[in-house]
Amino acid sequence: MSAPIALEMSGIEKRFGATTALDGVDLQARPGEVHALIGENGAGKSTLMKVLAGALRADAGSMQLEGRAYAPTGPAHARDAGVAMIYQELTLAPHMSVADNVLLGIECGRRGIVDARATGAKVKEALAVLHHTEISPDDTVKRLSISAQQLVEVARALVADARVIILDEPTSSLTQKDTVRLFEVIHRLKERGVAVIYISHFLEEVEEISDHFTVLRDGRSVGSGRMADASLDQIIELMVGRSVEEMFPRIPHEIGGPVLALNDLAGRKTPHHANLSLRRGEILGVAGLVGAGRTEMLRAVFGLDPIVRGQVTLAGIGDITGASPSQAIRSGLGYLSENRKDEGLLLNLSIADNVTLSDYRPVSRRGWISQPKHVAKVAHLVDALRIKTSSPTARVDGLSGGNQQKVALARLLHQNADVLLLDEPTRGVDVGSKVQIYELMGQLAAQGKSILFVSSYLPELLGVADRICVMNRGELSPPQPASELSEESIMRMATLGGEEAS
Repeated sequence: MSAPIALEMSGIEKRFGATTALDGVDLQARPGEVHALIGENGAGKSTLMKVLAGALRADAGSMQLEGRAYAPTGPAHARDAGVAMIYQELTLAPHMSVADNVLLGIECGRRGIVDARATGAKVKEALAVLHHTEISPDDTVKRLSISAQQLVEVARALVADARVIILDEPTSSLTQKDTVRLFEVIHRLKERGVAVIYISHFLEEVEEISDHFTVLRDGRSVGSGRMADASLDQIIELMVGRSVEEMFPRIPHEIGGPVLALNDLAGRKTPHHANLSLRRGEILGVAGLVGAGRTEMLRAVFGLDPIVRGQVTLAGIGDITGASPSQAIRSGLGYLSENRKDEGLLLNLSIADNVTLSDYRPVSRRGWISQPKHVAKVAHLVDALRIKTSSPTARVDGLSGGNQQKVALARLLHQNADVLLLDEPTRGVDVGSKVQIYELMGQLAAQGKSILFVSSYLPELLGVADRICVMNRGELSPPQPASELSEESIMRMATLGGEEAS
C-alpha cells in the first residue's frame, strides 16, 4: 500500500508578463516527512511556495491537500486550510508579545474580548510540543534571539493546526547550535505527522534533514526521489545542468612577486597575530571557524577596524597601516563584505548607483554625473558578470541573492581594484552563481589581480585557492599550497591550531 499524500501539486504554471516562472511543476509531500525543494536562485522555488501559501494564484495546474481539492484565495485561506509558510525574513510584530504573535488573527475569546488565560495556555501548549518552555508567552518578541523568534513562527503554525509547513532558508541567520535545535523541532513536527517542505542552499543540511527531494531548474521540475537514494553530486548536476567536476573551474594564471604584506598585524579584539604575503596574480584563501578573526583581519587591512599593532604594506605605495577605506580604495584595494544586505549594498538604489558609488570619476565631469555614460559603463559590467536584470537602472532589492552578490563584485571591477579582499564571496548564493564567481576570480587572477578571500566552505577553498592559511583564535598560520591540504587537515588547524595539529 502506497504512503498517503499530504500535498500534491500538478502541472503548476505561473507567468509574469512575458516571463515564465513556473512551467508545469509537480510536487508531492507526505505526512511526517521532510521534502526538500532545491534549485538555484530564480529556479522558481519561491514562486511555487507562494502559490501553495496563497500569496500568488497559479495560471494553470491543480493542488490537493489530503486528497481534497485546494485552491487558496489568499494567505489567510491557506492557513485556515492547514498550510503555513515561514519566510526567511520572519513575519512577526516585534513590539508585541509571543502570545499575541502566535494567536494574531485567531485569538481566544468571545464577542471581541480576548481570554488572556486561554490564550496563554494555548501558546504554552504549543511551545511545550516544541520542547521550548523557556520561552514565555509574555516575552516581547524583539527581545528574543533569531532562533527563538523562528520558534514563535513554528508555534503559530502549530496553533493553526498546519498540516503542511514550509520553511524558507530557515538556517541562513542561525548559528550551528541553533541549527541543531531547529532540526530537533523539525523531527518533532514529523512525529506529529506534519509534512515539512524545506528550502535551503545548504545541501549538506538538506541531505541530513530531508526524506524526499524535488529539484527545480528554469521553472521546471527536473528530478525528484528519496534523499537516501541520491548523492549530492547527482543533485547538484540536476540543479545546474553540469557535472560536479566543472564546479571549480581552474583558469591558468601566473603568480608574481609580493603585492600585499601583513607584518604581525593585530586588531583591537582579533586578529592577535597575522603575517602573510599576497603575490600578484595569486588567489590566497583564509580558512577558520566563525569568530576566529578572519573577517576582522580583512576589515583592518581595508581601514574599517582599528589596527593596534603591526604593519600593512602595499607594493609601489609602501606603508598603508591605518589608512581609511577611501584611502584604501585609492591605493587599489577593494573590499567585499560578508554581509551584503547591511554593509555591501544599498538595496533601495539601482544597480548602476551601487556599482559606481565608491568612484564616480569615470562617469562624471566637473561633479555632474553623465547618465548615458553611467548606464553604459554599468551595462558593460552587467553583461560581463551575467547579472540577470531588465536594466542597469533596476533596483537591487528586486534581484536574486546571487545577482546581488555580482553587483557587489561589479563595484570592485568598476574601481579597477588590484587587490581584492573578499569575505565569504559565495555566501547565500546558488550553485550556478558560485561557479560564475569562481570563474571571475580565476579571470581576475589571470589579469594579474591579487585575491585574498575568506570562506567557511572548505571545498571552494581547496578548489579555487592557490595557497591557504588558517586562522585559529586570532592566530594566522603560514600559507600552504592548496594541493598539499585536505578538508581534514584544515579543520585540524582551525580547531587545534598549528602546533597541536602538526
